[in-house]
Amino acid sequence: MSESLLCLLTEDLLVRVLHHLHSDADRKSWRLVCKHLNRVESITRTTIRILRIEFLLALLHKFRNIQELDLSLCPRIDDGAVKVMQSQGSPGWTRGLKRLVLSRATGLGHSGLEQLVRACPLLEAVDVSHCWGFGDREAAAISCGTRLREVNMDKCLGVTDIGLARIAVGCSRLERLSLKWCFEISDLGVDLLCKKCFYLKVLDVSYLKSWSSILATPESVEVTSESLRSIASLLYLEVLVMVGCSLVDDVGLRYLENGCPLLKTIDVSRCNCISSSGLISLVSGHVDLVQIGAGYCLSELSGPLVHCLKNLEQLSAIRIDGVRVSDFFLQTIGKNCKFIVELGLSKCIGVTNMGILHLVSGCGSLKILDLTCCRSITDAAISTIADSCPDLVCLRLESCDMVTENCIYHLGSSCLLLEELDLTDCSGINDIALKYLSGCSELVRLKLGLCTNISDIGLSQIAYNCRKMAELDLYRCVYIGDDGLAALASGCKKLMKLNVSYCNRITDKGMEYLSHLGELSELEMRGLSNVTSIGIKAVALSCKRLADLDLKHCEKIDDSGFWALAFYSQNLRQINLSNCNVSDVVLCLMMGNLKRLQDAKLVHLFKVTVKGMELALRACCGRIKKVKLHSSLRFLISSEILDTFQAQGCKVRWD
Repeated sequence: MSESLLCLLTEDLLVRVLHHLHSDADRKSWRLVCKHLNRVESITRTTIRILRIEFLLALLHKFRNIQELDLSLCPRIDDGAVKVMQSQGSPGWTRGLKRLVLSRATGLGHSGLEQLVRACPLLEAVDVSHCWGFGDREAAAISCGTRLREVNMDKCLGVTDIGLARIAVGCSRLERLSLKWCFEISDLGVDLLCKKCFYLKVLDVSYLKSWSSILATPESVEVTSESLRSIASLLYLEVLVMVGCSLVDDVGLRYLENGCPLLKTIDVSRCNCISSSGLISLVSGHVDLVQIGAGYCLSELSGPLVHCLKNLEQLSAIRIDGVRVSDFFLQTIGKNCKFIVELGLSKCIGVTNMGILHLVSGCGSLKILDLTCCRSITDAAISTIADSCPDLVCLRLESCDMVTENCIYHLGSSCLLLEELDLTDCSGINDIALKYLSGCSELVRLKLGLCTNISDIGLSQIAYNCRKMAELDLYRCVYIGDDGLAALASGCKKLMKLNVSYCNRITDKGMEYLSHLGELSELEMRGLSNVTSIGIKAVALSCKRLADLDLKHCEKIDDSGFWALAFYSQNLRQINLSNCNVSDVVLCLMMGNLKRLQDAKLVHLFKVTVKGMELALRACCGRIKKVKLHSSLRFLISSEILDTFQAQGCKVRWD
């Protein structure tokens, strides 16, 4: 279609077409057709994710109607960058902004954060998760957003009750709040939060006590069952997640029994002090529960608790990983929970074929089933699942040793909607099984790690029939070689994540085949002893979207290969060079040239001297967020460099 004909189409019609393009590649192709289509996208686009800070101002000028700005992948956002954005960005670009994602923006301080929040009068959501240096001053900056409905502060390690109080007072309209891994929050902070933010609908207070338990000091803060007394007063709360709260017990759950009348989802996984009695109290008071998470907190399910579950007619998801179960429990779920679509039985003792038969006889609408490490399960159970649950979307069978090609035949012929399958460490899986599995043409994620009986023949069947495959794990599949990768390159054009670590039959030829995967963004290739610089050059030249690369123990790759990565893999965000033969000069070149690099593992680089390592670290200082070094360098590297890294928000890990 010519550009003149496109101009005849109304803008409204073009906008409707654009809304059906979901992938970045399709939208990029749209923009490149003509200026008219490019203009349509620029005026209708409402979300933008910045990958390189040097393009930030130009993008803010181009897209003037953005409602969501994601800076989580931008290598360096600090207070200075915020000032530039406000002074040189397009006028009023912040006026319509409703969501701001600053996850892992460790270089940003309270001053820049406050400027951003104040500049966005319509701001409703802020995500500062994994900004581990954030504390009470940053929390105070967030509290300036009086219209905020959602705040994510996961792993903001410096936030205390004082900072939480500032948010509670300043953001009284909050509906969603996540405080996972905020170690300094105690009952006092949670109590004030519940008194001020009574419109809360979603609250995550997971792991608030774990670190304090380790410290075991008299001044340790803690979240106990008293927090649940406060939380029980939240009349609009629908979702409560409190994973790993080791001091919460049955008393706390009894507070919830008569509180939170709208509660639909509860997750108390890894709360070691909770028993069946507490869960019975919780369930008795909330018969409309939709989702329950109780993994690794009970040794076994008591009879009264199983009986109580009969009343949960609306239950759609339950995860009880690591619990001893019985056939009676699975039969109860099958008979009474007709709407259940997700069931997690990972590492549960007592799961048998008969129990599965009882379960699926009544739960034919199951879509997600996790049977990881349920080693008693055989082909009979999996075949029954396949025949009874045609809408199954996700099935996890890791370490189910007795699974063979016989049940995979039923999966391939009955579960045509299957999108995710985990067969890691299933020794009975072979090429015949993969041939049967290839009937699941909707497969998107497939894990075959440690399946040592599969070869290029079976992989070819998957590649040619499962063309929607986006993630594939072939970890230590020792019979996979170049021919298998050739099939993947030909059939799975949408492949984005691939793990071929320790598949030692792969050579440079296989890497050349992989270079045809234009969508490839994550590649794990540890220990490929037959891959040289020639192979990695091919990947670097062609896989422009490559963002995460693991080359640990790829000892035949020399400086020429790393040089190619430095110049052609400009989108790399994470790289593992441990035990690689890179020299001082090329390492420094890589760390300086890869402008988007945020996480680097640089352990056991035998050709790199201390001086070379210091130069490499200086080259990436100000951009990188995590670096892993060998512990022997802790007292050899200049303290000035380490102090600068810490001041810039970079976390140094010692191996």
